[in-house]
Amino acid sequence: MLSPAASDRPPAPPAFQIFLTFLLIGATSFGGGAVAHIRNNIVARRRWIDDRSFVELLTISQSLPGLITANMAMLIGDRLAGTLGAVAALVGVCLPGALLMMAVGLMFQAERQRPLVEAALGGVAPAAVGMLLATTLKIARSSLSRVGDLMFVLLTVVCVNRLHLSVPRALVSIGVLATLWYMLGAKRGRST
Repeated sequence: MLSPAASDRPPAPPAFQIFLTFLLIGATSFGGGAVAHIRNNIVARRRWIDDRSFVELLTISQSLPGLITANMAMLIGDRLAGTLGAVAALVGVCLPGALLMMAVGLMFQAERQRPLVEAALGGVAPAAVGMLLATTLKIARSSLSRVGDLMFVLLTVVCVNRLHLSVPRALVSIGVLATLWYMLGAKRGRST
């Protein structure tokens, strides 16, 4: 029997629809706000995946080398429509940025002036941080249900920001620690 969340989810989209969706995401998102934009489009609006799956794919994306947005697009596309979906999502999300960077590069080469570009990037940065914070809070509400969850979040923040561990080292270390913690908790729960 399907869970209520699975039965509410629409059928898997075709690769062309995945391409168009990620093309729109790539054309309308900036910097760190891209993850928030992906979540809003894929989870909240289209319901192609749920929040739990989104967090899983985000975790994998952050652990892989490369751009988180590109990693997310490939993983979501693959989950929705296999290899063709992964390629469609990757091309869709990268194409607008590639074309824009090509145009900016040509204009920069022709003009050699940067004040307008610097001002535009300075104006977009606070909005991107706000979008990232809003998504983090939404994900936190659905993912952090136990006291241990918050403990591992804080431990990760301390490792990265105060101890200056690299993100992959912190994720692997805290991930192993959290896995052991929850495995021991499950064993204790079964033995009582």
